[in-house]
Amino acid sequence: MSTSARGAEVEDAPAGDAPVPDVEELLDLAVGRLGGGRRDGQHRMALEVEASIGSGKHLLVQAGTGTGKSLGYLVPAVRHAVVEGERVVVSTATLALQRQVITRDLPLVAEAVAPRLPRPPKVALLKGWHNYLCLHKVGGGYPVEEQALFDLPGEAAGATDHPAASSAAPGRGEGPATLADHVRRLHAWAQETDTGDRDDLVPGVPDRAWRQVSVTALECLGQRCPMLEQCFPERARAAARDADVVVTNHAMLGIAVSGNPNVLPEHDVVVVDEAHELADRVTAAATVDLSLTTVEHAARLARRHGGTETTGLDAAAQALGSLLATVPAERFPQGLPDDLRAAVGAVRDAARELLSRLKPEGGAQNQAQPDPGLKMAQSAVLQLFEVAERMAAEDTSADVLWCSRPDDSAPWGDGVSRLHAAPLGVAGLIRTGLLGEATGVFTSATLTLGGRFDAVAGSLGLGRGAGDDGAVDWAGVDVGSPFDYPRQGILYVARHLPAPGREPTTDAQLDEIAGLIEAAGGRTLGLFSSRRAAVAAAEAMRERLDVPVLVQGDDQLPSLVRRFAENPRTCLFGTLSLWQGVDVPGPSCQLVLIDRIPFPRPDDPVRSARARAVEQAGGNGFMQVSATHAALLLAQGAGRLVRSAADRGVVAVLDPRLATARYGTFLARSMPDFWPTTDPAVVRAALRRLDT
Repeated sequence: MSTSARGAEVEDAPAGDAPVPDVEELLDLAVGRLGGGRRDGQHRMALEVEASIGSGKHLLVQAGTGTGKSLGYLVPAVRHAVVEGERVVVSTATLALQRQVITRDLPLVAEAVAPRLPRPPKVALLKGWHNYLCLHKVGGGYPVEEQALFDLPGEAAGATDHPAASSAAPGRGEGPATLADHVRRLHAWAQETDTGDRDDLVPGVPDRAWRQVSVTALECLGQRCPMLEQCFPERARAAARDADVVVTNHAMLGIAVSGNPNVLPEHDVVVVDEAHELADRVTAAATVDLSLTTVEHAARLARRHGGTETTGLDAAAQALGSLLATVPAERFPQGLPDDLRAAVGAVRDAARELLSRLKPEGGAQNQAQPDPGLKMAQSAVLQLFEVAERMAAEDTSADVLWCSRPDDSAPWGDGVSRLHAAPLGVAGLIRTGLLGEATGVFTSATLTLGGRFDAVAGSLGLGRGAGDDGAVDWAGVDVGSPFDYPRQGILYVARHLPAPGREPTTDAQLDEIAGLIEAAGGRTLGLFSSRRAAVAAAEAMRERLDVPVLVQGDDQLPSLVRRFAENPRTCLFGTLSLWQGVDVPGPSCQLVLIDRIPFPRPDDPVRSARARAVEQAGGNGFMQVSATHAALLLAQGAGRLVRSAADRGVVAVLDPRLATARYGTFLARSMPDFWPTTDPAVVRAALRRLDT
């Protein structure tokens, strides 16, 4: 009997004092159940993970594509959790990998090894509160949000940050679904779902619709909710507290290390898959923003559901809005300017005063029927106060502060200027919030940059900390890859091209792209540094070549990738999502184009501030921040080419600096060790041979 992804057990565990097999024997059982064969790198990884967990020494383990790293860490994790009784948390960066781990890999491991363990393992899945449907809200327990009162068109494809979202309403014929259509479908789904997990709803719905049936942790009524016994997020947390292995995501780790450790159950070991993304996810979780819109929203909820006037906050909002309309879009390295800091301070003070008036009058906190609307108002005003207090603090040296102007491409899309605050560094947060009491195992296909683990280790809090002796005990191990990169792939650097400039593409670059795609017969994944460049190149190739060219934004990303994989003559061009998220083995992807070295934008406020901080400490800001960022993306992008032992092809970098600049060696050593060339005739001939 296999495990359930929701915290069930595996039956038929042995009784008595039978010896527990070692981790290699258990790994063989799991791999055999999957129908695979022995992989030396996978066995070495399992042994290294077991040793790390046993000794408490943190581990970075680089496992190349094809190693089978999920089983390489899950088998020792399950064995340790059951035998030693110490809970293990496993975190992934992407929903796709999380789904694979909880629905396939972990149940398979648990089922395969259960008969040889002292008791059956328990596994559970844990996500953020907002990922679960709220039955009390579905049942009308919360006030309806304003936008739900209107039958507005559903958000267009791609206008949501949730990858499963769809603008089509099943069974409604042609035309986009309305917001009301999506909400009605969610209410029907609430009657049949066992989990309330948004990812179990296929196809998904836009964020705007999901907000009508979910609440945040701050908005939740908690123990006073009349639906507590049926509450989906409470059930998930109860299962996690009882599980041996808990699967979660990097966003949850970010919340935990940012001051909310109780979002995770107590644990002794944390395994971080796709660990190269953790620092960015923690940064995102700890980043906040403030605008006229957010202040007005909090005031509106306070008036409507708190029954109080908001004159002070309204005045502070207008003063802040007027200033933000004139403030340049720039970083504030010395903290907010005096007038802006005073305006944010006024918002803080007004929010503090409003919070005191939103507290229920004597004894009302224990009323039998709590007021969900009041809870929503309190949540919004509390968040506003905390953000404003952080931005207006006397000492903001631990944060990066900046202002952004209205941008149609921004996820909030409300056309207003915003203030932002992000942590200058997250290594300390990860070190104290994640690794203080637990052993950390970090794994990815790309953990060595320039041939060393140091850069990634430092970003994960394992480097030398300020004012300490760098005594964090860690090891880095590369277990290799089963692929023969020098025989399976070519790294071509177009050394003859001019260095990229401000323009998205050049005629010489377009000529090079056309020649390479023509030689490959399509089969091309184009990775571009900007959407402008991807669109310009796609339009030019559609005019010049007789092959289908898809571009990110034409459709939902999963649909584009599916069409790319199904027709080998097709090309797919796009930006960051494609650099790290495409897995297309076989003949459909035999040429990976990279238009330029993916350095961060010069106006990236967080990375520019971090580079400046490195320089002030006597280091090389360019190499430690910009080059490291580029090396990681190059490694990830080049890794799209070879996804199986049968794959062959070319990674073509159209930026000559990879071959001519001093930092080029560092960047190239971060990529798979393909056979290198700068000869365009050689690479075109190789592509033609592959095409035939």
